[in-house]
Amino acid sequence: MTERDNWNRCRYIDGDARGHYESYFLRANHPQRPLAFWIRYTVFCPRGRPADAVGELWAIYFDGERERVAAAKEVVPISACRFAQQGLDIRVGSASLTEGQLRGQASSNTNALQWDLRYEGAEPPLLLLPRSYYESAFPKAKILVGTPNARFDGVVSVNGAAVDVKSWAGSQNHNWGSKHTDSYAWGQVAGFDGAPRTFLECSTARLKFGPFWTPPITIAVLRVENEEIRLNGLAQAFRARADFDFLSWRFESRTREAKVSATIHAPKALFVGLTYSNPPGGTKTCLNTKLAACELIVEQAGQPRAR
Repeated sequence: MTERDNWNRCRYIDGDARGHYESYFLRANHPQRPLAFWIRYTVFCPRGRPADAVGELWAIYFDGERERVAAAKEVVPISACRFAQQGLDIRVGSASLTEGQLRGQASSNTNALQWDLRYEGAEPPLLLLPRSYYESAFPKAKILVGTPNARFDGVVSVNGAAVDVKSWAGSQNHNWGSKHTDSYAWGQVAGFDGAPRTFLECSTARLKFGPFWTPPITIAVLRVENEEIRLNGLAQAFRARADFDFLSWRFESRTREAKVSATIHAPKALFVGLTYSNPPGGTKTCLNTKLAACELIVEQAGQPRAR
């Protein structure tokens, strides 16, 4: 089993009553135009009711030229799904995801999306959390990038209109947990203007313990070529400064060796609101866009400031 296969293996256990969600999502952007897609294969199991586990299929197409977002979601019985515990081998209804390929369709309300895509990427997985956290109880939500800086080819059909996908930049991602994070912002950039191999993964979160909220906790990993700046230790996460609202997010994290600061923003018209079921009960609302702009400033000891 390769390193990528190991990180992509499914953690869902059929019949487990502790509650679980697990998603494999892929996203990519047109190399020049404000166009993007996001496709997500999910298993959801409510706490205490393992017999009610289901598979979920999500698909979103973002068209920044016309300021339109088309989103669809389908839910199927878990008996119509496959989530392999070795490598990447996923099926939700008739939709499939394997290493390097994804096919499927989803429709709801007035939108119907269909995809037949291939992707490839030689970079190793990127872990947003410290490695030891992925097998521990804390935090309850885990996330990683199985294939950073992937290139996608194929076709996405949006309400009958075919969109050719040729060398779109993106990633294959994997997240899971027993509870969604109480309040958070998450971001990813697969290539910057003038620095196409630079990859950023970052998150700011606040956790709730009883009636009390933690201050913002910010983690980030920046990969430049083969070098990683890892600002994701727990103490570092509390030292970082960050704030976010519905449309904008700013953070800064520094050590003696490096300082990373970013501003991320998108207009309201380019977001879509998604409702996520939470394993312990209730729902969470997530505002999702794949057409945000990110300005990143990197300062490292002995090197010129990079923007």
